[in-house]
Amino acid sequence: MAIGLMEVHLVKAKGLNSTCFFGGMEDPYVLIQYEGQEKRSNVAKSRGRNHVWDEKFVFKVEKHGSSDKHKLIFKIMDKDTFSADDFIGQAIIYVKDLLGESVQNGVAKLPPLKYRVVRADQSYRGEIDVAITFTPKVEDGFIEEDIGGWKQSSYYLS
Repeated sequence: MAIGLMEVHLVKAKGLNSTCFFGGMEDPYVLIQYEGQEKRSNVAKSRGRNHVWDEKFVFKVEKHGSSDKHKLIFKIMDKDTFSADDFIGQAIIYVKDLLGESVQNGVAKLPPLKYRVVRADQSYRGEIDVAITFTPKVEDGFIEEDIGGWKQSSYYLS
């Protein structure tokens, strides 16, 4: 399995169904998890039941894990002011094949695709659009501008 950087582009959501008794969802955000790493999106810009994030997140792919570990989990939440945030649903994207493809072809890309958002009982809650790019590790290190490094530290002397 490849080692490198995986960029996740959270584009938008469509038709997200609220779990609230009194109406629609105004403030959705997404928790994205991969191999113990978690990122949180901003609250989406809403247009009715359509929501736009257009945000990119970078995850390190470091391990040669088993096939069941190579998955991105998108937990869609609705931000509440006076109570706990509501869980709307989740989408899971398995990326093992994408990571494997990069070993043969270099950078591997999935264009923006729609993924179903479901609850634990598999009830449909809408869909999200996500694009993924995986860049494998180059020779002995990552591309410096992507993740920083010792040259960006205060100890670097030119």
